[in-house]
Amino acid sequence: MRARLMFACANISRAKTLAEGQTTMQDSLFSLVGKTALITGGGSGIGAFMAASLVRAGAQILLVGRRQDRLRAALGDQPGAVFALDLAPEGAARKLFSQVTAAGYTPDIIVNAAGVNPRKHADDIDEATWQATLHLNLGIPFLVAQAFVPAMRANGWGRIINIASLQSNRAFENGIAYGAAKGGILQLTRAMAEAWSAHGITANAIAPGFFPTELTAPVFDNRELADKHAAQTAIGRNGQLEDLRGPLLFLASDASAYVTGQTLAVDGGYTAK
Repeated sequence: MRARLMFACANISRAKTLAEGQTTMQDSLFSLVGKTALITGGGSGIGAFMAASLVRAGAQILLVGRRQDRLRAALGDQPGAVFALDLAPEGAARKLFSQVTAAGYTPDIIVNAAGVNPRKHADDIDEATWQATLHLNLGIPFLVAQAFVPAMRANGWGRIINIASLQSNRAFENGIAYGAAKGGILQLTRAMAEAWSAHGITANAIAPGFFPTELTAPVFDNRELADKHAAQTAIGRNGQLEDLRGPLLFLASDASAYVTGQTLAVDGGYTAK
């Protein structure tokens, strides 16, 4: 009887040790302790939410955007810094690189969340609007990543996360310029992976469905339109920012070490129907 009891206790102890080991492994897979993440468009919307999510996983954050007050409000007392910079002008990515490195930071993770959607019909898009939309949504993600990749390569570790869209695959009304740029994000992400992943730098994209942000305010201000998009999903609702946390941490951490060049749709099954 005593022998059986000792055997049972030993099994319980081994099971507990194994469970604790698995928990530790799982925690470390998604841990970003010691990492620095740079987020463009980090002062509001999806960018600000992603920044806060990265902090919760242990990273310090560098928020980039045009509005100093919004950036400081988004940073709050979280570890990191803000860089108030308009990314539209030529040479802005190089200027950002200079400012970040001069401040003593070396990003391990880049989240390209800055974006603009002019919401104009194809007949009304002028050349300046076309160029500006493609530059901010497609050009800047490449140029910012390109600037910081050498340090990632030297460290043998890096994560680039681009923001794609439903319009990466589908045409929406008044979305020709934005859709063209977001369609390009799919190929840019694959090309980044081909260029840099052999050096430990993964490049992936998240394609959100409809989430309530400043950029999608015209949709959510129209209840009928918002309900229409919710009905288009397989789940039956539009996105909530919290829905982005898990996919983001997966792509930003060691959990996705063998995943690169991919675009993950976080759209409630919108593109599955």
